[in-house]
Amino acid sequence: MKTDSDVLGASMPNRHLLLLLAVIATLNVLHLIDHIFRGDFHWPIDEQSIGFLVVATVILGGMGLGVWLYRAGRVGARFWTIVGLLGLGLGWLSHFSPMTDQPLSVIYQGYAARWAGVLAVGCLLLLMLCVLGATAFSGYLWTRASRL
Repeated sequence: MKTDSDVLGASMPNRHLLLLLAVIATLNVLHLIDHIFRGDFHWPIDEQSIGFLVVATVILGGMGLGVWLYRAGRVGARFWTIVGLLGLGLGWLSHFSPMTDQPLSVIYQGYAARWAGVLAVGCLLLLMLCVLGATAFSGYLWTRASRL
């Protein structure tokens, strides 16, 4: 089986995919801060806060572990394609589906200052676009590697 480096003539792991993953992690942290500002994390810690901490740990810890495994050559583009699809599904269920309790309007209205609401919504939209882009790019790398 050919690796990304065989297909693209670049070193494995793909530096463009790693850059996209870094941008996604940064935007995810900013989105988590938005959740904190809007009151999804309580102190002292309660059941809702535990759920928030678990989701944040799974997402960021999973990304960190995935990058480590990717850099070690244990996982490749197929892994990131699957993770990206799961991330898109989670984002859709959390903020874009008709069943969510936190649609974009709730995020926007969670701030007294209009600019802050626009920034929070913009951060989420940019996060989802980056996840979509990384998923498409890793899918491209995966299909290129499997064709050769």
